[in-house]
Parts: sequence; C-alpha cells; structure tokens
Amino acid sequence: MDKKDPFAATIPAPTATRPLLGLTVLVIEDSRFACEAMRLLCLRSGARIRRADCLRSARRHLQVYRPSVVIVDLGLPDGNGVDLIRELVTTEPRVDVVLGTSGDLTGEEMAMGAGADGYLEKPITSLAAFQQAVLSNLPAERQPSGLRSIPDEVIEPDIMAFQDDMAHIADVLDDPGDDSALDYVAQFIGGVARSAQDTRLEQAAVALAKARASGASFRSETDNLVGLVQQRLTQKLAI
Repeated sequence: MDKKDPFAATIPAPTATRPLLGLTVLVIEDSRFACEAMRLLCLRSGARIRRADCLRSARRHLQVYRPSVVIVDLGLPDGNGVDLIRELVTTEPRVDVVLGTSGDLTGEEMAMGAGADGYLEKPITSLAAFQQAVLSNLPAERQPSGLRSIPDEVIEPDIMAFQDDMAHIADVLDDPGDDSALDYVAQFIGGVARSAQDTRLEQAAVALAKARASGASFRSETDNLVGLVQQRLTQKLAI
C-alpha cells in the first residue's frame, strides 16, 4: 500500500476477485490510450492508480508518496524510462514492485537489465497477465492468502483515448523543434498503433524509425505519417 497514506489502515484486504486491493500503482506513461488500459486493469483488480506522463512528473510524485507498484514506460518525452527504473531499484526504502513496459522488441532486455522485477509487453489487455505480473513480484508478506480466481477478461480501452494520442502527436509533428523529435514521434506512434491494432499506422512509424536510423532522407516517411495521423483525427469528427 501507499507508505505515506494516512488512511492506509482502513484499506480493505485483497479478495479472490480483487487481488490488488490495498495497492497503489503509479503508471508512468505518456500515451492516453495505454494509460486508459492500465486504469481499467487496476480498476478490475482493486488497485488505486496514479499517473505521470513524463520522468519529471514521476519524480515529483515520488517525492510526495511511495506507491506499492511502479510501471514505467521506456519511451518517454523527456528521457528513457530505463534511467528511472535504475533509480527505483536502488533507492531505499525500495518500491515493492517495479515493472517496465514497452512495445519495442528490445524493451524487455533493457528493462530487466536495469533491474526491473518484471516486464509487460504492449498491448497490455489481459487482466490475468497483469495481475500475475504484479502478484508474482510482491514480497511474501504482501501476497494475498487463499485461492484466487484467474480472470479471462480482455479489456478494451476507450477509442477516444486513442484520438487524444493522435491530437497530442499531431501537435508535436506541427512543431517538432528539431529532427531528433521525430525519433520520439516514431516510437510513440508505433506503440499506440500496436496497442490499437492499427497496422497501417504502425508500419508507417516503423518506416520512419528505420529511415532515421539509417541516416537516409526521411521526408516522405514523415509526410506519410502526418497524413495518417490527420486521417485519424478526421475520423474523430465523424464519431
């Protein structure tokens, strides 16, 4: 539970259907769509959720309270979540569970190499997998007693959260500042598109990332991505 919560003693004990009751989860995630998925997973599991959308915001949260579980996205607008994972696992008193998350194929290796207790690959939609990732890494004295049900529920985030992500990245694309910002754009859109099962958008993000990595011209890939994002924003108007 939240170690600085004055009402911690009144928090109910975990149950078979809500095994994360009494836990506070800090989710550090810049995608509204991915965070909505986390919110639903925590709600179904009984955990309370707090959210930070960047490293700076996360560190402000952690100065005020110590959550039970911290879930860190690796690709954040102001840096790499790997750095925060390293801080969390070496700071005393230590957070009970530190999990990394990413849609990147190398994400698990990076998170575990930094000392994370576990890893959640995006898209995160399985309630059972989410609960197991948290419960399996809790200290023995924090494990819920007795049998618990294994849910087969798959959550579906609100599509409007996806549209919010498109609006956010459209603003970045409108004024990227410098070309390096396109690396963040490609990573962000790739993760959101994968979570939303938007194959065409994901492929466009991968193409931009590859063009940037190769040092080749990336104008056409950027223009294509801008067009696809605008298409999805136009779809919002039709909803």
